[in-house]
Parts: sequence; C-alpha cells; structure tokens
Amino acid sequence: MKNTVVTIRQAKEQGDKITMLTAYDYSMAKLIDEAGINMILVGDSLGMVMLGYEDTLSVTMEDMIHHTRAVARGAKNALVVADMPFMSYQTSVYDAVCNAGRLMKEGRAQAVKLEGGGEFAEHIKAITKASIPVVAHLGLTPQSLNAFGGFKVQGKTEQAARKLLEDARAVEQAGASAVVLECVPAKLAQLVTENLGIPTIGIGAGAGCDGQVLVYQDMLAMFGDFQPKFVKRFGEIGTLMKDAFRKYSEEVKAGSFPAAEHTFKIEDEIIEKLY
Repeated sequence: MKNTVVTIRQAKEQGDKITMLTAYDYSMAKLIDEAGINMILVGDSLGMVMLGYEDTLSVTMEDMIHHTRAVARGAKNALVVADMPFMSYQTSVYDAVCNAGRLMKEGRAQAVKLEGGGEFAEHIKAITKASIPVVAHLGLTPQSLNAFGGFKVQGKTEQAARKLLEDARAVEQAGASAVVLECVPAKLAQLVTENLGIPTIGIGAGAGCDGQVLVYQDMLAMFGDFQPKFVKRFGEIGTLMKDAFRKYSEEVKAGSFPAAEHTFKIEDEIIEKLY
C-alpha cells in the first residue's frame, strides 16, 4: 500500500511504529522500498555520505533535486521526503515556497523537510498552503552546526526542553505533517510525542517516538568516518563490500576472472578467417 502523509498519521493514531531510512539513488531506494520501509528521506546528509563534504552546508538545491528525482523513480510505496538544503528557505517565506515547489515538481518528492521550530512557522504555513506536505526537524539540526558549536544533544536544560516542546507545538500548529527529533533525551522526546497529534520520527531520541530514521550507510556500517552513539549496525555490509572488492581485484590480477562461464563463444572458423 502506498504510504502518504495520511497513512503515516493513521499509523500514529493506531499505535503502529513508522520506519524511515535515507536513500540517495534509484538502486538503494528500490531495495529499501521493497523491504517495506514506510518513508524514505533524501537527506542533505548526502553531502557527507555521497559527496564527501565535511557537513551538510555545501549541499545545493540542484544536488537535492538530482538525488530526489532518482530516489522517486525507485520508490513505489514509500513516502519520499526531501530535505530543503541550507539557505533554500531561511532567506524568506517566498524562497521557502519556491524551493519546496522545485523539490516537488522537479525532484518528484512527496513531502519536504526543513529544520527549525517556531521561527519557521510562517514558512511551514506558506508551504503547506501551497499543498506541499512538510516534515519539521527539531533538536540537533545539522544546518545549525556552527551555532550549536558541534554535534551535541539538545534540550537537556529546563529552558531548552521547554523551548523544544513549544517549537514542536508551533510546527504542528503551522501545519507540519510530522516532526523529526534528533539527539533529544529519550524522556523529553516521549513527552513531545505524547503532546502532538502528528507523528514524531526519532534519530537518537529513544523508542518513545512514533517512528525511527537512520542513515542507511550508518546502519549498514558503510560509512566508517564517524559512528554516532545512537546508531545500531544492522549488518556489516561495508566489510562485506570491501572483501568482495578485494576478491575481485585478486581474481582479475590472477587471471581467474573472467572464467569460461563468464564469456561468450564464437565459431573457430570465423576467427580463422580473420587472420
């Protein structure tokens, strides 16, 4: 069954957990979709795991549109959500609506995600007024990395926790269809979840959220530069891939690949006529 913002909301109401993974290309989107994952996030994390940037700030609208379009072609049932990259919406409400529209029209996304709370309520309102579903993102918002002074858990003080709860209510009131909670203490994330009618998707926010999201390279141990505390490796695929690459290299150099079963035949008499 096709996942939509409506079915995701219904899942929360029925107490069914929601699954979300990142994808950045057709092949991976197809695999994730066939596994029955509810939502696919084309995250601006592609800057680090696909393009080799140090952070997400260098990702452009063109990057996001290119990768989202590829994912949308591979995902038949998962709800495809595309990140709005840094400075694609912060500059004005007008820019936010235009760029959200580009992700939908050119990228074929089915929803967009933007970071920030109450300060972006007007942006969310305007985007949803244009019939574009919005997923909000609170807690550790990577585009604000420099303001936070690094990757740090958010909402640990009473003031910060209250602000996060207020922001969650504000984005829901503005029309957000769901909210990602990143690097938030588990008890706070559960409180936020209980106070919202829209689903919460956690990443480093505990099991009390309505759903979970991970970067697929992290959960498959394919991206070894940095492993956050909240990541569980569900398969050592990175190791398997490196072993396969090494084996391929060894067999090519030894002359054992390709073998006879990997080649095509031609009649000897045809070859003889070519001499």
